[in-house]
Amino acid sequence: MAETSALPTGFGELEVLAVGMVLLVEALSGLSLNTLTIFSFCKTPELRTPCHLLVLSLALADSGISLNALIAATSSLLRCGRWKGLEERSLVPSVSHRRWPYGSDGCQAHGFQGFVTALASICSSAAIAWGRYHHYCTRSQLAWNSAISLVLFVWLSSTFWAALPLLGWGHYDYEPLGTCCTLDYSKGDRNFTSFLFTMSFFNFAMPLFITITSYSLMEQKLGKSGHLQVNTTLPARTLLLGWGPYAILYLYAVIADVTSISPKLQMVPALIAKMVPTINAINYALGNEMVCRGIWQCLSPQKSEKDRAK
Repeated sequence: MAETSALPTGFGELEVLAVGMVLLVEALSGLSLNTLTIFSFCKTPELRTPCHLLVLSLALADSGISLNALIAATSSLLRCGRWKGLEERSLVPSVSHRRWPYGSDGCQAHGFQGFVTALASICSSAAIAWGRYHHYCTRSQLAWNSAISLVLFVWLSSTFWAALPLLGWGHYDYEPLGTCCTLDYSKGDRNFTSFLFTMSFFNFAMPLFITITSYSLMEQKLGKSGHLQVNTTLPARTLLLGWGPYAILYLYAVIADVTSISPKLQMVPALIAKMVPTINAINYALGNEMVCRGIWQCLSPQKSEKDRAK
């Protein structure tokens, strides 16, 4: 996955453009929906509750994933040569050789930022599942201290694990397309293997277990009564289908030579993962009546003021 001056191995210019456009659509949809969610929390007092704080944490993490995707999309579109006129005017001199335009340090920063927000998104989904179980099954309100402590733990833990590759345990490098950076799985050595299994246990297996267990218990206790007002299957499916392909790719890199997989196929997990912010926004924000009402109030402030006056 080395940086080259030509188009990446296994990709044509049209394919690079197609990946860039897909990433751009995913980035813009995720950013717009999650930004609306964040804005609604800031503008709607009714949403400022401990349980909704967990949803806010997820929206912040997903916004970070979408921002990461936007940078990757821009790099892909620059690399495919469609912005040649812009390069010739020297407005973007660093892309004149059709490569990752932000340098090696930029790659490390991009990989770190993407990894932090990805881990925070996964763990925030598990935190929401636990919070909902606490709300529906114990019939007691989640305390502010508990919610704030949970959010702090999610972000500090995610930052800790994402910083380890910068310190030598694991490593960030370019994706096969060469326009975004992630955890380097190309070597599959002992350093990568030890980091992968340890990190995956605490940041994928455990959150997935908490999510599945919490919603299963909610379904058992409240499913027959009809009092359950949340989707109990979509969150776990999102975690599995959204981040599972990355897990499979990383696991394959441990047991076999990952270069035997075509570069195009290696890019599929990244494209799938970048859809998660949009799916989460639809499930947790647009699928929640109170959050959805807050979003509409933000989109129509004049109407909101009239409703409050009445």
